Amino acid sequence: MSKNTTINKNKDKDIDLDLDVELDSDENSQEDDIIREAYENPLVAVADDGNLPALSNPALHRYLQEISQYELLSREETDELAIRFREEGDQDAAYRLVSSNLRLVVKVAMDFQKYWMQNFMDLIQEGNVGLVQATKKFDPYRGVKFSYYAAYWIRAYVLKFIMDNWRLVKIGTTQAQRKLFFSLNKERKLLEGQGFKAEPKLLAERLNVKEREVVEMGQRMDNWDVSLESPVRSDSDDEQKNFLPSNGPGIESTVAGKEIKLKLAELLEVLKHKLNDKEKMILEKRLLTDEPLTLQNIADRFDISRERVRQIEVNLLKKMKKYLEAEMPDIVDYFDGEKIVISSSPS
Repeated sequence: MSKNTTINKNKDKDIDLDLDVELDSDENSQEDDIIREAYENPLVAVADDGNLPALSNPALHRYLQEISQYELLSREETDELAIRFREEGDQDAAYRLVSSNLRLVVKVAMDFQKYWMQNFMDLIQEGNVGLVQATKKFDPYRGVKFSYYAAYWIRAYVLKFIMDNWRLVKIGTTQAQRKLFFSLNKERKLLEGQGFKAEPKLLAERLNVKEREVVEMGQRMDNWDVSLESPVRSDSDDEQKNFLPSNGPGIESTVAGKEIKLKLAELLEVLKHKLNDKEKMILEKRLLTDEPLTLQNIADRFDISRERVRQIEVNLLKKMKKYLEAEMPDIVDYFDGEKIVISSSPS
């Protein structure tokens, strides 16, 4: 396919950035400066940037040294590689496009580190994913510089990562929330600097969102989530979850239950010696086991009918209840009607 053919085919289409984020106008105006600075120095001019924790992070420092080895491309070289990838699916061309723009990712990520005080490499990694996506989407016949186009994709992926991980509960799931996440505090300071009280109603009007959304986002941003696995204190191994009240039975109830079960087991052992063979079989193989025999199993063993086994079991339960209530009055709590709640026996 020729260059002219492709241009005619696509001339009525808009460049599909496919970005579901909002970018402030002041950020757009700084785009050229960011891109230019990213390529002025082999290390993206970051080694001397006081805002970047590069030298204090060995992994990040090694990464910066590694990406500085990739050759920078001219505008003509970039366009040629982009055309090869778009027209022929040339993976080597795509690799060169990505690797030569890794410095741009670092520079863009730097603008958002104030929102992400954890591992800066997380932002770089997400930005790299955005760079790959930009490479796939880029149309070299639109007359747009690849670095300019890629910067938007890089920023979009970094922003989404921050909003998805800034709290234990995801925020920024709607366009209004994304706008508030990056603009609320800025607008608050602006109003207060002008002598106004930053009320939710005024903020909502200024940001063109609902007042309720301003209140909700303000609450979520002003109050940090606490992980149940986090320590109670910095010098303690105890976790927050260890001090949550339990909804289960208390210690007294647990101990009392164990004592009752032990006493019950002793009484049942005594009762066994007062039973005939059929009753003892039903007690051991149906009432006191996790895998009880069926009525038919026991009937076959004693060569009697299934109904006869059921009658013996009913009489045995009555005998057990009478005996246990006489020896241990509290045992009534362990009965359910005519049956002891020990196991569920199959028919």
